[in-house]
Amino acid sequence: MSARFEEIDWRPTPLGDISLRRRRDPASGDDVYEVKLGDEFLMSSLFTAGEVALARLGLAQLPEAGLDIAVGGLGLGYTAQAALDDPRVRSLIVVEALGEVIEWHERHLVPLGARLASDPRCRLVQGDFFAAAGDPAGLDPQSPARRFHAVLLDIDHSPRHVLNPRHAALYQPPGLRALADHLHPDGIFALWSNDPPDEQFTSVLAEVFAAPEAHVVDFDNPLQGRTATNTVYVARKK
Repeated sequence: MSARFEEIDWRPTPLGDISLRRRRDPASGDDVYEVKLGDEFLMSSLFTAGEVALARLGLAQLPEAGLDIAVGGLGLGYTAQAALDDPRVRSLIVVEALGEVIEWHERHLVPLGARLASDPRCRLVQGDFFAAAGDPAGLDPQSPARRFHAVLLDIDHSPRHVLNPRHAALYQPPGLRALADHLHPDGIFALWSNDPPDEQFTSVLAEVFAAPEAHVVDFDNPLQGRTATNTVYVARKK
């Protein structure tokens, strides 16, 4: 049985101090993995429904096999693993700003680390997703101007609540157009948000993409004794 609480890793980063913690849930007895940036909780293995739904909803509209997928933000790996669980996926690149987070997976310090690090379809790349999205060279440093069938993004809390002020430009029409250039025709852009559906952002999406939809994902929050929600936006390249 694991200890009731353990700080597995702590590092200073350009974004602030980041830590990986494991605690035992007193109700279930399961290990819960949590990531904090400074004093702010970024993610928890207790709440993964939104991350999994991001991949499933983002790939649901893609009919063909041999899919090449890009993910912005590694986190605890649940979006990446949900994408790899789809047998149509041929390759997956995950762009993560913090090398420390990639290292946690490569060292198998997080629950999905061994699976992601050993899957030959998956490549973890340290880089600035937002800078790459606006660069014609694209998201894959090994293959300039490469296009993808879907780009799945889970970095900021929402288009209105960003982790860094310079991220905000991506959620405006010029930033979205630059991102769409990295998609194949009829490719999909899907975005996770911690906020309820935002009609204003859906309208912005509609300026660049076809038929954007906001899906509400419900999940149980045992810490608050209620049902919580995330939002997943899905839009197709015009």
